Amino acid sequence: MHCRYLVRSALIIAALFAVAGAVSAQNVVKLGLVAEFSGPFAQYGQQILGGMNAYMKLHGDSVAGKKIEIVQKDTTGPSPDVAKRLAQELVTRDNVDILVGFGLTPNALAVAPVASEAKKLMVIMNAATSIITTKSPYIVRVSMTLPQVTQPMAVWAAKNGIKKVYTVVADYGPGLDSEKAFTEAFKAGGGEIVGSVHTPLQNPDFGPFIQRVKDARPEAVFLFLPAGEQGIAFMKGYEERGLKQAGIKLIATGDITDDGVLETMGDSTVGLITSFHYSAAHDSPENKAFVKAYADANGGKLRPNFMAAAGYDGMAAIYEALKKTSGSTDGDKLIAAMKGMKLMSPRGPIMIDPDTRDVVQTVYIRKVEKTSGGLYNVEFDKFPDQKDPGK
Repeated sequence: MHCRYLVRSALIIAALFAVAGAVSAQNVVKLGLVAEFSGPFAQYGQQILGGMNAYMKLHGDSVAGKKIEIVQKDTTGPSPDVAKRLAQELVTRDNVDILVGFGLTPNALAVAPVASEAKKLMVIMNAATSIITTKSPYIVRVSMTLPQVTQPMAVWAAKNGIKKVYTVVADYGPGLDSEKAFTEAFKAGGGEIVGSVHTPLQNPDFGPFIQRVKDARPEAVFLFLPAGEQGIAFMKGYEERGLKQAGIKLIATGDITDDGVLETMGDSTVGLITSFHYSAAHDSPENKAFVKAYADANGGKLRPNFMAAAGYDGMAAIYEALKKTSGSTDGDKLIAAMKGMKLMSPRGPIMIDPDTRDVVQTVYIRKVEKTSGGLYNVEFDKFPDQKDPGK
């Protein structure tokens, strides 16, 4: 009798724990973060996660009665097979509700079918090739596309006396997108492309490419490289091979003067003109609060870059969507909640285009200036309400 009583008590306790576990699981929304946390693109994952943490620092870790948890996975770099496997594990083993992150296009494209099959919302916080949102109806992008931030640079250059340009872009989706967008808009403005070169995505030696540009004697070189180490290397070569002294201007998308590495690049960047959607120097109360929260949440005086801003805005969009769905993580309901959503971001007003699920935003023309606080991309002109012209 005593033994049977103990068994029954144990079963009741086990059942209670199972129920409690199920209830607590229902009260948690798990975000599966797939990003680059090691290798040459490690800064991508760190900045995205830093932005997400900054949002939670300001707005708490709960929304619509649910606690938000982040499950972090490292793709180690542009590794589509790894990204897909990690996403599958997150969905089947970790039971995540939403897939987020994606610093690089190849990784985002590899995970798109996983989101479709599992009917999970997938929030792109950096990867910038136009086609990404067309690869799954569950994808929303809060970052940018390369055509979106490139076209204003071409329009600005043509209007400001630059007539002959040599293009240098990284040889993968975003680079080819930016080259196409720049070339079309620059020619439409009366400009001429005098040469172009595609640099390898992994471990490029910029010396021969920079020499080729110098020999062609253009008025300017238009540059797109993935943010981080490559920009530092190119700027070093640009200085060493005397392009600046030869009067060849450098115009680029803001990846090259990424806020996260601008101080490391040094004074050679002063005067460099870029087009981009976010600068840590953006003058608004929202950005001042974000920059402070980012430093507080990430242990010191780290400066957020555009990926951090997208991590922050991705969280804002997820929180707003969960409020609209009363905490439901159903993929179709979340997508419906995000279409047409308007937010006031640290970069300015943004909207999720209801047709393309891509971000609509202001693109700024900026110049690197040496301020009392260090080197910053200071905005001096803007192109509001830019959609992705690549679609």
